[in-house]
Amino acid sequence: MTSGLYIHVPYCLKKCNYCDFYSIGGSSTVSDEYVDAVIKEIKKYGDIKYKTVYFGGGTPSLLTPQQTERILKSADVMSDAEVTLEANPETVTLEKLQGFRKAGVNRLSFGVQTANQQSLETLGRVHSVQKVSEAFANAKKAGFKNISGDVMLGLPGYTEKELDDTVELLHSLGATHISSYMLKIEEGTPFAVNTPADIPDDEKMSDFYLYACEKIESLGYKQYEISNFAKEGFESQHNSIYWKLENYIGIGPSAHSCLNGKRFYYPRDLHAFIKNPQTVDDGEVDADEYIMLSLRLKSGLNLTELKEKWGRELSSVKIKKLRILENQGYITFSNNIISLTPKGFLIENAISCEIMM
Repeated sequence: MTSGLYIHVPYCLKKCNYCDFYSIGGSSTVSDEYVDAVIKEIKKYGDIKYKTVYFGGGTPSLLTPQQTERILKSADVMSDAEVTLEANPETVTLEKLQGFRKAGVNRLSFGVQTANQQSLETLGRVHSVQKVSEAFANAKKAGFKNISGDVMLGLPGYTEKELDDTVELLHSLGATHISSYMLKIEEGTPFAVNTPADIPDDEKMSDFYLYACEKIESLGYKQYEISNFAKEGFESQHNSIYWKLENYIGIGPSAHSCLNGKRFYYPRDLHAFIKNPQTVDDGEVDADEYIMLSLRLKSGLNLTELKEKWGRELSSVKIKKLRILENQGYITFSNNIISLTPKGFLIENAISCEIMM
């Protein structure tokens, strides 16, 4: 059996003001005790070959190269596997990046967010714009050829110029992939308690998204998913596993898995994971999930596959409604495949519901 492997690293120097991912702020290192627990869990899954590995967080770049190598050696990672490590520009040096590359990491994902220093401080990010440039330069010196950068849209006081500056910085630094997300205020975060007054409204957010799609593609990055753009051949193989409902195993507190159509996860409890890790069943994948995830991809929803795999066929009434959406510029509909346009991605949930109901 082949699968993707996700390793959650729940440690951060500082929790960002918008982040609701499970992590422990105030951490400058990752404990060996945690690494030992991760390795023990990986070994429980037995004879699985991993075609992708993704270290997410938290801040995975707080791992040492030696810890990273131990984890990778504990799994049967295929020789041509894509191995990604998320990194905060503040936490990496040339020496450390060289160590990660030697350990087997071949793809980096830098949490850049913006090229505006004031915005970085508002978000609670610990890195500077200068550190972004240094991190990309050192990554290339260390031998990395596949480097992604995250961009956050619709920050407090956001402008098209800030968007331009950020995307153009990533392009100039040699990013091969860009992930572009809209700021969302999540419960339990500092932004939820003290929400900045100048966050763009929904209409402005939509405008920024459409502008970002146009801007990023103009620089040679092709949109292949609602929030992701890549140079030719640099699409994220690991994330594609999620969207295509293929097998993946997630290790660590809050990490989710999907194995042979069954979903399960580890609770958000670092202590419990280290001392006595247990997973919780989370149901099985179904046709509705297949529809929703397929519509996130530019490749779209194949209605022939929907019928063959899930026994679901759209009525003539729904087909007529989809033709109306096509005429309105929200989707393209040909060869029995429904694909969303950037405008359609803005109402992806509504379109998914229209098909699922």
